[in-house]
Amino acid sequence: MTVPHDENDPALAAAVQRLEGAFSGVMIQFRRYYADAAETASPGLLPSSFKALAALHHGGPTTLSQLAEKLTADKGLMSRQISELEQLGFVERTPDPDDRRIRLISVTELGRERLRAAREPYHREMTRILSDWPIESIDQLASLLQALSAGQRPEA
Repeated sequence: MTVPHDENDPALAAAVQRLEGAFSGVMIQFRRYYADAAETASPGLLPSSFKALAALHHGGPTTLSQLAEKLTADKGLMSRQISELEQLGFVERTPDPDDRRIRLISVTELGRERLRAAREPYHREMTRILSDWPIESIDQLASLLQALSAGQRPEA
């Protein structure tokens, strides 16, 4: 079993700083990816709207409030983004079968097709970059990132 580090350990502070730097680089690449993907999905589509579409695709039908909370976005802005996606035919709002007062937002078949097409260049590039990596390293990185995003210790 691994012993936790002292939070005042200079080696831990340096490692966290290196990780923050690495995340900064990844975030820059993801911002570029979302901008390119949004443009591919529909010219003029905002990256934040594409992000909402992707979140809906991953999470399944949800309410506007839940989506705004998940993306830590302003509810009014999220409403405008969903309206834009709805006008493009990428999402639809339907009554919740359990509570007809609530509207669930879900991705349409056109939305899935556009999302797939927009992601393809990025997926191809990631596959090219990672083709030299051992599969175990890719799996380990995925597990570590999932643990970090969940605020948990990584599995041994």
